[in-house]
Amino acid sequence: MEYLLELASSPTAWVALITLVIMEVVLGIDNLIFISILTNKLPKEIQAKARRIGISMALILRLGLLSTVAYIVQLTEPVFSVLDHWFSWKDVILIAGGLFLLWKATKEIHHTVDPVEQEEAKIGDKVSMSFASAIGQILVLDLVFSIDSIITAVGMTEHLPIMIIAVVSAVIVMLVAAEPLAKFINDNPTVVMLALGFLIMIGMTLIAEGFGAHVPKGYIYAAMAFSATIEGLNMLSRRAKQRKIAASREA
Repeated sequence: MEYLLELASSPTAWVALITLVIMEVVLGIDNLIFISILTNKLPKEIQAKARRIGISMALILRLGLLSTVAYIVQLTEPVFSVLDHWFSWKDVILIAGGLFLLWKATKEIHHTVDPVEQEEAKIGDKVSMSFASAIGQILVLDLVFSIDSIITAVGMTEHLPIMIIAVVSAVIVMLVAAEPLAKFINDNPTVVMLALGFLIMIGMTLIAEGFGAHVPKGYIYAAMAFSATIEGLNMLSRRAKQRKIAASREA
């Protein structure tokens, strides 16, 4: 109890908490985009349930990993080498997760742009994705993003209560944002392609980091913000044209 009171009265601890909450929320965006795209392929009546389960599993995984912080830190230690380059278990997990993201995003883009499959996709795409399959794929990426999230948290503070509060806060934000984000993505087909592009970029970043090439997260999220801003302007332009056409028809 004294330890918690000491943390609560420490300005340094509060700064660390606020910084870590922001970092965890930003890292959770990647996870949330993937969950939104994947669950939108399910039948409408179970989409919300799948999103809640996916985000709940992310919380359980993160808290579970926090309970084994000492072991998680060891994941960064080199365990084997290939062509004189040493890899840790964290590297292996990041590379595997990045490859999975690349495969999944490429497959979704193919389904979107292939004219031969368009009609079949309209009828059977949501049926082809079973609930168990969606949850399984979400669980795989939850694990990858959770390990990245916890290692980031461990690198920023040594206080477990701060890590727990930051992780729980980030997951609460994900729960609140899940429905609006999924609806927005579903209602705007061009945003789906942009989000899939984000997943490819994130996948490549995970693979690069797995091979030891550190990519500053600020560059990634700046590129995502810039792309989202351009897409937002395109959406406003299209809506303005649609209103103009509708007004001319009424006249």
